[in-house]
Amino acid sequence: MENVTQAMQGVPLNHYILLSAIVFAIGVMGVLIRRNAIIIFMSVELMLNAVNLLLTAFSVHHNDASGQVFVFFIMALAAAEVAVGLAIIVMIYRNTHSTDIDVLNKLKW
Repeated sequence: MENVTQAMQGVPLNHYILLSAIVFAIGVMGVLIRRNAIIIFMSVELMLNAVNLLLTAFSVHHNDASGQVFVFFIMALAAAEVAVGLAIIVMIYRNTHSTDIDVLNKLKW
């Protein structure tokens, strides 16, 4: 833990906050702008990774491991989201032959 703390002291906390904000903003823009379901899921993963980076940075900064414990829970949630999300995308592709979310209107009653 000391090596991580020493490395963290070399980079100010503001840089981690700025990097996390940029990565999170890229993820939000990907969700809002793109119409491909796979790109949207990748953007959600980017947002989760930005939160993980921020939680880890604050955890090391405050010498408290609880942020890193939350990171493990978020990683487990992301793994479950990928498994279920990709299964849904595969089923949508089988039915519509497209991953465009605008095509999903065909699936309405």
